[in-house]
Amino acid sequence: MTLPVQIAQTAERSQQIAEFFQESAGKWRSERRYYTLPEGETKEMESIITIRFLEQGCDELQQLAQMHDLADSASLQCGAEVIWESTDLLKARKESKGSTLFGALGNILYRDRGFATSKPVTAKYYFSNPKTLCLRTEYNGSVFEEELKLVGSKYRTRQTIISRAGEQLMIGQYLEKRIEI
Repeated sequence: MTLPVQIAQTAERSQQIAEFFQESAGKWRSERRYYTLPEGETKEMESIITIRFLEQGCDELQQLAQMHDLADSASLQCGAEVIWESTDLLKARKESKGSTLFGALGNILYRDRGFATSKPVTAKYYFSNPKTLCLRTEYNGSVFEEELKLVGSKYRTRQTIISRAGEQLMIGQYLEKRIEI
């Protein structure tokens, strides 16, 4: 039996993730720095990121649900499509470009790919406050802990910590500036 408190918490979480994705929609310039631990090697990157909010039942979310073998292909409550093109600033060359899909159900974010894999992955998420989304993704022996924070309507900060076997391997810090809505 589902308790009324659980239903209310699930509805609140669904609303929070939808609002976060909607507020993130638009085009962003992401400036980031990766620190490899323990040596401290630094990599500086810049990306142009386009984020599009996805409504429940849209084709992209139905395909994502099928990738994850979810029983109901329309079960993902909402999501986002993220398209990026990255440049290595220190080497002055294009590094990567691509896209990824996110879909939310309960406290799980379903993705069509991970940071270090092209296979579908899931992340547990929660909000430390209404403007700060925290994710924890685990696969292939690695743990990815991320925090995304909306700062007003023009900025986002992100931090990613990548660990393996309890040892931190890399920290990524990002400042993202909105280019357009």
